[in-house]
Amino acid sequence: MAKASQLLITNARLVNEGRIRDADVLVRGQRIEKIAGSIAARDGVKILDAGGSYLLPGMIDDQVHFREPGLIDKGDLATESAAAVAGGITSFMDMPNVSPQTTTREALADKYRMATRRCTANYGFYLGASNRNIEEIKALRQGEACGIKVFMGASTGDLLVDDPSTLERIFEHAPVIVVTHCEDSPMIWENEARARDRFGDAVPFSEHPKIRSADACLASSSTAVELAKRHDALLHVLHLTTAVEMGLFSPAHRSHKRITAEVCVHHLWFDEAHYEALGAKIKCNPAIKTAADRQALIDALVDGRLDIIATDHAPHTADEKQQGYFDTPSGLPLVQHAMLMLFDLAAQGHISPELIVERASHAPADIFGIKDRGYVREGWFADLVILDPHRPYKVQQSNLLYKCQWSPFEGDEFGATIDTTIVNGSIVYRGGELTKDIAGQRLQFTRSR
Repeated sequence: MAKASQLLITNARLVNEGRIRDADVLVRGQRIEKIAGSIAARDGVKILDAGGSYLLPGMIDDQVHFREPGLIDKGDLATESAAAVAGGITSFMDMPNVSPQTTTREALADKYRMATRRCTANYGFYLGASNRNIEEIKALRQGEACGIKVFMGASTGDLLVDDPSTLERIFEHAPVIVVTHCEDSPMIWENEARARDRFGDAVPFSEHPKIRSADACLASSSTAVELAKRHDALLHVLHLTTAVEMGLFSPAHRSHKRITAEVCVHHLWFDEAHYEALGAKIKCNPAIKTAADRQALIDALVDGRLDIIATDHAPHTADEKQQGYFDTPSGLPLVQHAMLMLFDLAAQGHISPELIVERASHAPADIFGIKDRGYVREGWFADLVILDPHRPYKVQQSNLLYKCQWSPFEGDEFGATIDTTIVNGSIVYRGGELTKDIAGQRLQFTRSR
């Protein structure tokens, strides 16, 4: 079932390029050969009946932490890419805060070698910026990395870029898009000190959005936007969380912008009321904030100020997540359930299926210049997902594919199910099971400064 030189998907409701329509799709090898209202079956063609379910281009997740190399007790490229395809994600872009950190072109090349023939989804990797690697950044060539990741907030090791002159040089010389984690570390450290004064070591997790405050986010994201404008750099601001930051971004179409913005699924789903029940499980950076902030993010997603939906998938072991506030690392696993979250938001009337595809598939392909992916088009790679919007899916530990083996959604039921995921023309997930076909390829990035 996993491989077919020709595959005909019939009876699908195709969600693509702002429309929903009945369509059949013929796949030959790795690419889409034909899209039509009806395509006649031929001898030797494998037929996959979608049964009236949605057919989508696979989600392209521009921000994940799959933890390899060096942190593979939490996750690795094989396990987390398998979880991703089970969640309808067919391509991912992985972050540099691993061990050793991906701050040199040599480390970047090593990571690509590591991924070869091990990823079920397509893959790309960021080069990490530090206070000391400006020459590596300047030497980067188009296609070597999906972008340059700048941690403008407290992070791992020397990946915090807090030297103003270094930031200037990064934005001046970056040959590809710069993506930023925006939080002001000194403000956060001051807030942490106040929380310790008040609570000692027993700081409740509900204080997290006050420690990683809206003001700390705005101070840093404002700096990033100002730097990008001054140097005419391509900038993509990751995981926005606050209403006040939305004023920094334009509702224009992405084709008319050099500064774009991202929202993550958990910030669209959770708000501060969830800390009481979930605590450490939803501790992440930037923090999940107020219900008003959550609604502002949804509104900005609809009106175009937020261009991309991602996950920031960041697994930690269950033991790590059972510690006190200051010892518990930030991050949560999300790739297996992100599309289900989004389609539940659609069922609730917050967003539409067309908007999900626009922000989770089309926009990442365009903003990062990913060749021949992100759309259902003839001649393009067949990265496809069949999603049944009427078949519920219950999250249980037994069906988790994350290496960390936990989820904040355990016991919850979503209204939709990922039925089938196809990567480069190969069925990699079907009927709740991986096919074991390792079909992922290195993404080709064509956008430069």
